[in-house]
Amino acid sequence: MEKILITGAAGFLGSHLCDRFLFEGYQVIGMDNLITGSLENIDHLFKLKQFQFYHHDVSKFVHVPGKLDYILHFASPASPIDYLEMPIQTLKVGSLGTHNLLGLAREKNARLLIASTSEVYGDPLQHPQKEDYWGNVNPIGPRGVYDEAKRFQEAITMAYNRYHGLETRIVRIFNTYGPRMRINDGRALPAFISQAIRGEDLTVFGDGSQTRSFCYVDDQVEGIYRLLLSDYDLPVNIGNPEEITILEFANEIIELIGDTPSKIKNLPLPKDDPKQRRPDISLAKDVLGWEPMVSRREGLRKTLDYFMDKVKENS
Repeated sequence: MEKILITGAAGFLGSHLCDRFLFEGYQVIGMDNLITGSLENIDHLFKLKQFQFYHHDVSKFVHVPGKLDYILHFASPASPIDYLEMPIQTLKVGSLGTHNLLGLAREKNARLLIASTSEVYGDPLQHPQKEDYWGNVNPIGPRGVYDEAKRFQEAITMAYNRYHGLETRIVRIFNTYGPRMRINDGRALPAFISQAIRGEDLTVFGDGSQTRSFCYVDDQVEGIYRLLLSDYDLPVNIGNPEEITILEFANEIIELIGDTPSKIKNLPLPKDDPKQRRPDISLAKDVLGWEPMVSRREGLRKTLDYFMDKVKENS
């Protein structure tokens, strides 16, 4: 039985990855310091013999006994509300945490996949964004703590790949959604859905003309799974190329909820907020045979069911 370490295991995406690799027959070690993750996301896994959990901060020395075949590094605050409140932790997990895990991977002769992000492209001047685009990032702006942490993470990963011959993979994740997202994580989708369920106005920053591309979590996990097991070691975009403006998206949520008095409330646009975001997934199609399969309508309905239960629990 192959063994995989998944950092950020109690988070939204990390918990779904734990599910997938357990389903595929792996022995899974989950690791999380729980500053943004929740044990509730992985509570169903503790009864399984193939699952272990370590409460640990990967910015400190990481030790895992025995053999290790793969590492998925998904530990990091990932929403603006988190990384703006925890800028130092965000920089440390992207730099020190990645360095520690690269050292662990080298010690264990394990393949390491790091979770990078579309934020490495910044407020892009190229549209859609391809992997060979170097980005337009403000390194000292408020979002720089996340953007530059991820850019450094990619750089040190490729350095270990080239200098030490370490097997590495880099996934650039575009906006992903689905069950287990936190209601209050500050991103548009959970904010819109929870506001609409409560009958509150939906807060749209700026005039809502900025665009995003939303990928359902099952599709994202499938892309990550294929990339880890592929022979490709340069960055790969994994996201849904179907683009929508934030204003259109907010109205889509209101329509989906149905009986709600919610309207649109405009607030000032945050500094360095990207004006457009859409992945070019030609590389993922060619190298991985991957493209998203779940329509936004279908994914939103599944996500809405989860959020309805969560809002009721918290009301």
